[in-house]
Amino acid sequence: MNLIANFAVLASRRTIFDLPVCDLGWDDALVFINELASIPVGQTVVCFVNAHNMLTALRDDEYYRIMSHNLVLPDGIGLNIASQIAHGSPFPANLNGTDFVPAFLTFMEAPRRIGLIGGAPSVVEAAAENFRRHTPWHEFIVISDGFFDKVDSTDVTQEIERQKLDILIVGMGTPLQEKWVHDNIRADHARLVLTVGALFDFVSGAVPRAPKTVRMMRLEWAYRLIQEPARLWRRYIIGIPVFLFHVLRYRFRRRERILSQPEEQRSVSQPIVDRRKAS
Repeated sequence: MNLIANFAVLASRRTIFDLPVCDLGWDDALVFINELASIPVGQTVVCFVNAHNMLTALRDDEYYRIMSHNLVLPDGIGLNIASQIAHGSPFPANLNGTDFVPAFLTFMEAPRRIGLIGGAPSVVEAAAENFRRHTPWHEFIVISDGFFDKVDSTDVTQEIERQKLDILIVGMGTPLQEKWVHDNIRADHARLVLTVGALFDFVSGAVPRAPKTVRMMRLEWAYRLIQEPARLWRRYIIGIPVFLFHVLRYRFRRRERILSQPEEQRSVSQPIVDRRKAS
């Protein structure tokens, strides 16, 4: 993330497992990221982190390091619970990519050239078409589906360079998409990069979203589990309790470390906690 973005959100973040997560509300997040898209220098990579992503980050040092340099938005009830335990209050908004990205595209009044990478060929093409109907003042370019050589992505990066994009949306799943962007996408490729997981599946209609009432109740994860039990049972049935266990253990160990310090050190600064000890 460029220095301008880094300083701008310094006072609007709270840490989960020492990973800074943006705690802006919906309106402020839309305004802020729209400003980032207008900055003529540097690059900001925006990613959306949920309980599953956090558990992945605890096990994957490279992914954790990359995420710590991105602008991380909170996604889902798991992050709210973690914030409540660690900081005494939930995040102001659930900024999940499936809702936030279409809202952001609508919020941007200035026309942008937006590239899409990821998903099956028919899925990303259908997603692009639906995006065009949703916000016809933007230009959506399908750069590639998700089935390309991740080791040698020269053809894809050359196409990105040729298209002279303003924004790049990458949906290849976590942590592959964040690692690939980190290794391959330069600031002159796109000033703003959004890593969006399964967004194209939902936008294209290939995977149905939960009804609005279910989403308002924060139970979309349960709806998805019913829709795809074979793929998602481990993530939710096992992953959620494991995540909460780590959150509680981290909270109590952090409190013990703080209380074990001399009082003068407590009032001056808090040491950075080694996340691996908390996991």
